[in-house]
Amino acid sequence: MTSEEIISLLDSPSQKDKEFIQKAYDFALKVHEGQVRKSGEPYFIHVFETAKILASLKMGATTIVAGLLHDSVEDGVATEATIKKEFGDEVLFLVNGVTKLGKVKYRGAERHVESLRKFLVAAAQDVRVLIIKLADRLHNMRTLQYVRPDKQKRIALETLEIYAPLAYRLSIRMLSRELEDLSFEYVYPAEYEKIKSLLKSKREESIPEMDKFLKTLKKALAAEEIIHFKSDYRQKGIYSLYKKLKTHDNDINKIYDILAIRISVDNVADCYKVLGIIHSIARPIPGRIKDYIAFPKPNGYKSLHTNVLTGDGATIEVQIRTFEMHHDSEYGIASHILYKEKGSVKQKENSESKWFKQFLPKIINYSKTPDNSELAPGWINELAESQKNIKTEKDKDGFIEDLKADFFNDRIFVLTPKGDVVDLPVDSCALDFAFAIHSDIGIHTSGAKINNKMVSLDTKLNNSDIVEIIIKGSSKPSSKWLEIAKTNMAKRHISNYLEKNKTKNQIPRQK
Repeated sequence: MTSEEIISLLDSPSQKDKEFIQKAYDFALKVHEGQVRKSGEPYFIHVFETAKILASLKMGATTIVAGLLHDSVEDGVATEATIKKEFGDEVLFLVNGVTKLGKVKYRGAERHVESLRKFLVAAAQDVRVLIIKLADRLHNMRTLQYVRPDKQKRIALETLEIYAPLAYRLSIRMLSRELEDLSFEYVYPAEYEKIKSLLKSKREESIPEMDKFLKTLKKALAAEEIIHFKSDYRQKGIYSLYKKLKTHDNDINKIYDILAIRISVDNVADCYKVLGIIHSIARPIPGRIKDYIAFPKPNGYKSLHTNVLTGDGATIEVQIRTFEMHHDSEYGIASHILYKEKGSVKQKENSESKWFKQFLPKIINYSKTPDNSELAPGWINELAESQKNIKTEKDKDGFIEDLKADFFNDRIFVLTPKGDVVDLPVDSCALDFAFAIHSDIGIHTSGAKINNKMVSLDTKLNNSDIVEIIIKGSSKPSSKWLEIAKTNMAKRHISNYLEKNKTKNQIPRQK
């Protein structure tokens, strides 16, 4: 284990970056000297592996340094003053954002909620806190076999229900897939073995058909002078397949994307050209063509998906994207954040990164605690805001349920009239959409149009619907809206409004 292992994973690090990482490496090695993990290995291995995961995500030197130091304050071997003096305010903020969570050991629902609340507030201020915590959790999951069985299930369940969905919502599939599959094995061991065996069987059955189709496709691409491309197979994650089977009556024959051929090319024009070539050699299945390039998912995912029937009767999914889109689909927001110098942010400036600009602070002043909440992902801000309403035990239980229901459930993607994409939980209605845009728009909603037709506020939304909200200053929520709204976020805003105005409208009793 050397600092060079971490540095080698970065793209063209500066000499200053290398020295900064080396300094943190030496510091962490010293402060964790003599500490061991449950496995008997030196504790330093954990912070080293966390930093390696961050480096593999191509995060900047500051984030990697914070990863190396993320347990040093929590373990009492270094003070905040020392971290600030040696590494600066920016690193101290990131370390505190992660280590404060470590003080809560997830014993019981109350502490679980408290730690999650702190986490969300910190993540709303700077999304790098969230990415460091995800890297920390991934290495802990990789070594979970050394933990007591009762703790294994509790940690794995929390990872499956909270951390893996967080990684997915940030489109860091490199993390979310592994977090899901590692957790699944501990939470549902019997189901894990069953799906693992099913996946292996399906792969053995499908690979010969896919090899044959890919050989034909490569000839067709060459004939059309598309030479610079990369092809490989994409296998669905074990937990992802488990979830999909549950929605398809456990019939594996109804699932088309267990294995897919993935084609990566230079540019968008070639993506559509490849799609045309594929449809010229195999019959496309109606309704199974998805254009996530023209209509990207809100987390930035872009690709063309098509399912075709070969001459042998086999059904094959093909995914087509540019090399850059493939990189972004694996690394998500991490691929668009590059912090290289204290107090500044450098970001890839191209059409692929526009959606991610909302995540990045324009000016960072780390002489005081940064507050970039208005630039964090909207759903993180919503989570951070919702935690303020927790006052009772019932509220604490509801917070976790709201979290899973509103933010980590299956999503639909709908559009504003201007073409902005809004993601909502499945079964959301027009009223939910209004509150997702802004609480003030929701409060003053008087009507809605879906695909340019007037509809009632309880109309269920579908993928790719274009939704327009009509507002009036005189419009206001009624108790009936609580029955209409499906998302807990919308219900909370409606309830708060009704409660506040009920108090205002109460007539004082005459003595």
